[in-house]
Amino acid sequence: MMTSKTKLVGLFGHPVSHSQSPLMHNAAFAEAGLSFAYAAFDVHPEDLEDAVEGIRALGIKGVNVTIPHKVAVMPMLDEVDPLAKKIGAVNTIVNADGRLIGYNTDGLGYVRSLVEDTNIELAKQVVTILGAGGAARAVAFTLAEHGVKEIRIINRSREKALFLAEHVGTIVPTKVVEQDAGQEAIADSTLLINTTSIGMFPNVQDMPVQAEWLHGELVVSDLIYNPLETRLLREARSIGATVHSGVGMFVNQGALAFELWTGQAAPSDKMRAVVLEQLKK
Repeated sequence: MMTSKTKLVGLFGHPVSHSQSPLMHNAAFAEAGLSFAYAAFDVHPEDLEDAVEGIRALGIKGVNVTIPHKVAVMPMLDEVDPLAKKIGAVNTIVNADGRLIGYNTDGLGYVRSLVEDTNIELAKQVVTILGAGGAARAVAFTLAEHGVKEIRIINRSREKALFLAEHVGTIVPTKVVEQDAGQEAIADSTLLINTTSIGMFPNVQDMPVQAEWLHGELVVSDLIYNPLETRLLREARSIGATVHSGVGMFVNQGALAFELWTGQAAPSDKMRAVVLEQLKK
């Protein structure tokens, strides 16, 4: 129940009507017995600066930031966490007594979920990443910081892939793979990650790579969580590969934001249950 003591947090994006975040966070606050409420704000790009000022003016405790504001919001903040700086995007803002601090919980949320769900040893992984956008950047930098063996990037735009490889390559060996050499790159990889939107609802029959490129020694991870099992994961599972769905990353990036705002551990089991229930509808 909202009272005059309720602290407000929320989501800045455009559009936001499809977001599962309000449902997930409000269930988490109720579970933890915290007087917090989470709302989704549809913020047009030209209004972003005003909206950020509104965080300060209204004493909002913090917000998540989603497409298309993750990069544009950075210069409007007082401070940006080093990992978020490397990734070049912010997905969580904390209002520390009027100072706005930007974080990126996407990559950490992803890695936490990957390790929890698959028990893989990151230090042994040769990783192929499909895509080179914001999600790919978050995942690549965070995996690099956790010391994976090697990263390979396959992306339609070679320029974007080279830019990412150049930066991640300062931490671990990283190379760009041409699309037609994709099968070879995946053949001796141990972890394949789809960060593109290929296969997302409603285009559920699409796959970011050909099914015959997959092999049983792979962990195949898809950042998409609608559908819960993409065709990529279904094909991977059918040949005995280990699969990892995007719902864990979504829940964990939210749990990390919850922890940044409240200073206490998030009820992530509850968060996951609420999201799964909603996605199965």
